[in-house]
Order: sequence, then structure tokens, then C-alpha cells
Amino acid sequence: MPKPKKKRSPHAPPPERKIGRTLVRVFLLIGIWVFIAAFLYVVYCAIDLPDIHQVTQAPRRPSVTVESNDGTVFARYGDLGGDPVTLGTLPPYVPHAIIAIEDRRFYHHFGVDVLGILRALARNVVAGHTVQGGSTLTQQLAKNLFLSPERAMKRKVQEMILAVWLEHTYTKNQILTAYLNRVYLGAGAYGIDAAARIYFDKPARALNIREAAIIAGLLRAPSRYSPMHDPAEAIERAKTVLQAMVEEGYITESERRIALATAPKPARKPGSGGDGRYFADWIYEKTAPMLDDTGQDMIVKTTLDLSTERAAERHIAETLTRQGQARNITQAALVTLAPDGAIRALTGGADYRQSQFNRATQALRQPGSSFKPIVYLAALEDGLKPDEKVLDAPIRIGSYAPENYEGGYRGEITAREALAESVNTVAVRLFERVGPDRVIATARALGITSPLERNAALALGASEVTPLELATVYASLAAGGRAITPYAITEIDSRSGAVLYRHNQVTPPQTVDADAVEALTSMMEEVLRTGTGKAAALGTRPVAGKTGTTSDYKDAWFAGFTADATSVVWMGNDDNDPMKKVTGGSVPAALWHDYMTEIESKFPEKHLKNGASLGAQILDSTGQATEDMSKALGGLIENLIGGKR
Repeated sequence: MPKPKKKRSPHAPPPERKIGRTLVRVFLLIGIWVFIAAFLYVVYCAIDLPDIHQVTQAPRRPSVTVESNDGTVFARYGDLGGDPVTLGTLPPYVPHAIIAIEDRRFYHHFGVDVLGILRALARNVVAGHTVQGGSTLTQQLAKNLFLSPERAMKRKVQEMILAVWLEHTYTKNQILTAYLNRVYLGAGAYGIDAAARIYFDKPARALNIREAAIIAGLLRAPSRYSPMHDPAEAIERAKTVLQAMVEEGYITESERRIALATAPKPARKPGSGGDGRYFADWIYEKTAPMLDDTGQDMIVKTTLDLSTERAAERHIAETLTRQGQARNITQAALVTLAPDGAIRALTGGADYRQSQFNRATQALRQPGSSFKPIVYLAALEDGLKPDEKVLDAPIRIGSYAPENYEGGYRGEITAREALAESVNTVAVRLFERVGPDRVIATARALGITSPLERNAALALGASEVTPLELATVYASLAAGGRAITPYAITEIDSRSGAVLYRHNQVTPPQTVDADAVEALTSMMEEVLRTGTGKAAALGTRPVAGKTGTTSDYKDAWFAGFTADATSVVWMGNDDNDPMKKVTGGSVPAALWHDYMTEIESKFPEKHLKNGASLGAQILDSTGQATEDMSKALGGLIENLIGGKR
């Protein structure tokens, strides 16, 4: 018999209401636990906060700005900080551009913009990916001041906590000022003033509306919107910024149109693939130790002549484009020195973007016959006369039996003819005549510092040197036997204007016999008139030089000098793969001719120096190192850059 149903009390709530109350209790309980969990997580994040009472300048690497000999900036390294700015020193549209595009509610939120976060979240959900962030300027400042750039929930919560603290501790204008001085804007620029100087070569207070909009546009993606890398993309982004400024009432529609119609000056563009980048990297590598010593931003004034450097890079590129593949030449290096040793061009490879290895300063290669002038100079100092008869015939020294490049022997010929035609047997006989110690001492006196082997193969350039070393030898010969020391830096200044180092030019010492060098120079002129270097001749302009080719065509050189410049060209392959019958008198000599024809066009024809007037010329440019610090740093630089002998 079924049990009778219990009667519901007339005061009891209906079942639906009972279920609703239960759900409310459950959700309320869940909400309480979520709140507790969130509170505990915030406490956990707050415990691990950095010391917010130690607000210091954001860490950055001291910068090195590299200038050419005419003051043009062509490279920068490290992070550049500009002069501190205040809102009172800036045109109002500079901070307004940043507020309009980054944080329109800056003056209305408490450090965290809840409405902005919800709006960004909605847009990101609709788009299916992140298209807008919700961070305020205060949050960005908190991150820059105190936190790492990692993307993590904990860091985001800490960022919000710190933003609220900043808003409680400082005024809005103080926060905005700090942001303008600390924000990263690409190209190593920290702060609005540094960005203005890098991108537009002016202080932030001199920016116009268009420039302010371009810089504000960098905040989303400094690399993508950089006017140095993509001017078209930069101005498209600036249009968005200008429109936002109109919408916020910071500028009028008329001002927007005028800003867009203003023709921009070309953006400053430090070289990224050319314009002396091999040289600049070398300078930075050698001056980097000074950053640790001084902790200051540095401006390095160098000897590089940009027009000469660009000519070197262009002629290398054109030559390899025409003949590289057919002759199996993949690399080249070129160094040019002024009469006093100032480096005017230093190109370390065919394409910096593909390889940053500097073959001009780092690659040790056999110089081949371009080493022979050293042997001849040692013999001339020992009594050899340029027109003295020497024997071209087979020779054997132990197991070493060198042969001439074209085979065959001529019997007795003059020393002048032997050098002009690059006769191997004569060079080895002269090496034996004076001895290895004499030849090595002569090489050292002329500037070679790399190890040299004490065997007869040295006479034919079997010991390796760098192109810069060989250029030093030929520059010393051009100077009449004075020991020229290549130098690349004329002055180093701090950002405040203090002189940290100044090149102290002195008369180079006479390290080999001047009369012997004069005789050798006349013999080397014959190389271009009738010998292996005819392809390098510069018409009626006096030139002395020498070709160099190594076994199996692994290296090919031409080294020579006029009264105004010494230049060395090397060609080969990094893996020592043989070229296709490339001798120093072929492709390198032709490149040397084309390049030197261009750079010599600015100088009148002059006889080759005998070194007598060089001392006075150098003394005219004598500088003086400054203060004790300059002397100490000067010693460091001379050792690292100048290659003291």
C-alpha cells in the first residue's frame, strides 16, 4: 500500500526558490574562496617585490658613438641616454603624442586602467589574438624601473601593484616625466631625448609634431616602425598617432594635415651592412675595455674617411659581382693608410651582413711575393745595388727547391728586373746572402708583428700576416723607412664633453736606411711600369708596389703606395679553396687601379716621398693627451688600436 505524500508546509519556500538559494550560497562561497586565493596570490607577489625605495636610473649599457674624420656618425653601440627632460622644456605635443596613442585615460586612472583592460580584452577575444594591450604608462614605467621583461602572470600582478604605489607616491606629471626619460625607443635609445638625437639629430625640445608622432609610434614595435629601417612604415604609424591626437583634442585637423605635408629630413641611419661597419666593430672591440673603466657614454672620433671607405666597399662588391663566380673568389679585404698612418679605409670582407669576420685585421694569410720588398731592402742595406747582376738559376736549400712562376731561368739579370718580374730564385738567393735574422729584423722594423719562420720559404712570403700588417710595411716604405704605426682614433670624448683620450702624434723613428728605401722604391716603381703590376699603374702618377700570389692560387695580393696613400688588396677564400689562376697582377691589381684612380683624383700628382718631409708633416698635427686619466687611457688605446711596436 503506497505511503501517503507528506504535505508541504504553507510557510516552506517552493523548490525552485530553494535551489536558487543553494546556488547563490555556492557561488558566494566560490567567490569568497576566489577572493581569498586572489588576495593570497597578490600578497605572495608583493612579498617578492623589488626594493621600491631604491628608484635609480634604469640599467643600460654605456654607449659608444663612432664618428668619421668629418664628424659624421656612422655607427653606435650600447644604449644611448639623452639629456634629462621635463614637461616644461618640451613642446606640449611631444607628451601628448605618447598619451594619445598609449594611454588616453592617463590622467583619469589610478595606475591600472580597469576600463582599458576590459576594452583590450574584448578586442583581443574578437580578433582571436592579441591586438591591444591594457598596460598604462604607469605600469610600463613600473616594469622599466623594477621588473624584468618576462611575460608571466606574477610579473603582471607585480607591475600593477607597483603602478598603484607609483601613483600614490608621485604626481601624474612626475610619472610622465620619468616615463619620457626612461622609455626604450629602439636603436639603443633610452628616453625621448636620445631618440630625438638618434632619429632626427636634434634634442627633444626641437621636435616638430610629425617627428613627435613618429617617435610615439615606435612604442608599439621599435624595430618595425623605425624611420631608419622603414620610413614608409614609420609614417603610416605616425598617421595613426596624429589621428589619435586629433580625437583627444591635442591638435587640430589643420595641424594634422600640415604635419603630414611637412617634408621630413632624411633620418639618420648608422651603417648596418656597409659604411665602415668592419672598421666600426674593430673600434668598438678595442674601446670596450674603457667602458668598464669609465662607465660613461663615449664619442669616438676616428680617422675613417667615409667617401674612401665607401669607394673600397663599392669596388670590392663590383669586382666580385663581375668576376667572383668565374674566378672562384668569394672574399676580399682592403686597407688604406694616409702618409702618417691614419686609417682612411678598412674593409674586412665582401659583405658584412653575411660575415662579420674582419679579414683586414684578423685573417692571417701568406703574402706571397708581396713580402719580397722586405728581402730586397735587407739586401740593399747589406750593399746590393739596384742594377747589380744577380743569378736566376735553379737553387736548392736542403729539401727546398723553389721554382719561378712561369718556369725557366734567365741567367744573370739585374736586381731591378728580378723584383719587377718577381723572380723567385733571386729572392731566395738574396735571403741566403743576408741571412734569416737580417730579413726578420727588417720585417719587424717595418711593422710586421706576426710570427715569422726562419727558413728560406720566408723569402717568398710563406709566413702569414694580416692585410693591415702588410699595409703598415708599405706605408713605412712610403715614409722613407720611418716606422709608421697605423692609428684609427683621434679623440675620445665623454657625453659631457670631457676629453678622455687624444691621439698624440709624434715623428716616427727611422728604423731602416733611408737611402736603401729610396733605391727600393725606384725598383718597386718598375714593377708597375714593366713588371707584374702593370695592371695597377695609374698613368703618369708615380706609384710603387708589388704583386703577391701564393701556391695553388689560395691568396692574391696587390700592395702599393702613392705620395698620398698606401693601399693593400687581398683576395681569396676563407676555406683556402684555390682560386682559378688569380694572381696578384690580375684581379687584385685591377681592383687596386680602379679604386686608387678614384681616391687619388682629389690629389695632384706628386713624386713619391723619400721620408725627409714626413716628420715635419706629422709634427704639424701633434696633439697633447689630457689629464692623468687621458694618459692612462691613451696607453690602453695605443696598445690596442695603434699596435705599438
